[in-house]
Amino acid sequence: MILPIYDQKSRVKILVAVLALLIGAATVVYTNLLVQRVSEREQQQIQLYAKAQEFIINSESDSNTLFVFNEIVNANATIPVILSSDGTDILAAKNISMPARISVKDSVALLQSELLLMKQQHTPIVVKFGAGQVNYIYYRDSQLLQQLRTYPLVQLVVIGCLGIIAYFAFSSSRRAEQNRVWVGLAKETAHQLGTPLSSLVGWQNYLRDSERFKDEPIVEELGKDIRRLEIITERFSNIGSVPVLKDENLYHTTRNAIEYLQSRVSKKVVFKIESDLPLDTPARINVPLFDWVIENICKNAVDAMDGRGSITLHLRRVRTRRSWYRRSAPGRQVAVDITDTGKGIPSHKLESVFMPGFTTKKRGWGLGLALAKRIIENYHEGKLFVKWSEVGRGTTFRIVLNQ
Repeated sequence: MILPIYDQKSRVKILVAVLALLIGAATVVYTNLLVQRVSEREQQQIQLYAKAQEFIINSESDSNTLFVFNEIVNANATIPVILSSDGTDILAAKNISMPARISVKDSVALLQSELLLMKQQHTPIVVKFGAGQVNYIYYRDSQLLQQLRTYPLVQLVVIGCLGIIAYFAFSSSRRAEQNRVWVGLAKETAHQLGTPLSSLVGWQNYLRDSERFKDEPIVEELGKDIRRLEIITERFSNIGSVPVLKDENLYHTTRNAIEYLQSRVSKKVVFKIESDLPLDTPARINVPLFDWVIENICKNAVDAMDGRGSITLHLRRVRTRRSWYRRSAPGRQVAVDITDTGKGIPSHKLESVFMPGFTTKKRGWGLGLALAKRIIENYHEGKLFVKWSEVGRGTTFRIVLNQ
C-alpha cells in the first residue's frame, strides 16, 4: 500500500496536468476562430480592393471615384498585394517591404518570390475590364495574421515552461519537506536511544562484575546487542549530515553485514555471497550506512519469502556513462546484486517500491527501501534500483557504488 498523502499528490498532479491541457486546448480553439475571422476579413478587404480596381477601370474617372478608390486602397496598409496581368508580369505592388538600397533587378526578383508565395497561399482574384481583358490580384496573409497563427504555439510553450517550473518548484519543496522530516525523525530517534543505551551499558558492566553471571555467555551476547544499538544510533545520527566515505573492502563489508543478519533471521533462509571481483576490491562507502542498506533490502527479502528461501549477493563490476552529477570516471563503479526467491513485485508496482509509505506488509511504515535509496543515491552518489523481478520467482535489487 501507499500512504494516502502520496496518492493524493499524484492525483493533484494529474488534475493540474488535465487543467493545463484543457486551457491549452481552449486557447488553440479560440485563437483558431480569431485567425479564421481575421483571414475572412482580409479576404473581404482584398475583394473590395479588386472591385474598386475593376470599377475605376470600367467607369469614367472623376474626382469622386478617384477619391473612393484611393480611400479603399489606402485602407489596406497591412496586406501584401501584387497586381499582375498574366500571373507573371507584375504591374503594381503594395505593402511589400523593400530594402532601402536595392537594384531594379533585385527588386524584380524579390517581387517574383513574393508572387510565388502568394500563389501558394490564396487563389488570385480576377479583375475584368475592357473587351474580355483581365488582371489578377495576388495577396498573402498580413504580418498580424501570421503572428496570430503562431500565438497558440507560443502560449502553449509558455504554459509548458510555467508547468515545468511549477513541477520542479513543487518537487523541490516536497523534497525539502521530506528532508526535514527524515532529519528530524533520525535525530530524535538517536537522541531517544541514547538514554536506554547508556543504561544497558551500565547493566552489562554490573553483570560482568557479578560473580553470579561470571563466564555466562549471555553477558557477551548482551554486549553484542549493545554494540549493535550503538551502530544504529550512529546511523541515525549520520542522517542529515554529510557522511564520511572511505575506500572500504566491499566483500568483507558485505559479508560482515550478512553474518550479523543471518544469525537473527529464520534458519530456513540461506545466504550466499558470490563475487566476480578480487576479494580486495575497494568501494567508496560509509560502513554503518551501507550495512543499513544491506539489512533493509535483505529483511524485505526475508519477508517476501515468508522466512524460507535463499538470498544471493553477487558482487560485480559495471560500466556506466559518466553523469554531470557523478565524480567517478566511466568503468570505475561496482555493483552488489541482491537476489531473493520471494514473491516478486508486479510490474505496475516497480516504480512505487521506493516511495515512503509503500509496503505489502500489515505492519510497518514502508520506509526501509525509501531510506536505503536515499542513503545510496544522496549520500554515496550511487544508484539503487530494481534490476529484475518476476511474480512467483523473486526479485533482484542492484546497488551501484563508486570507487
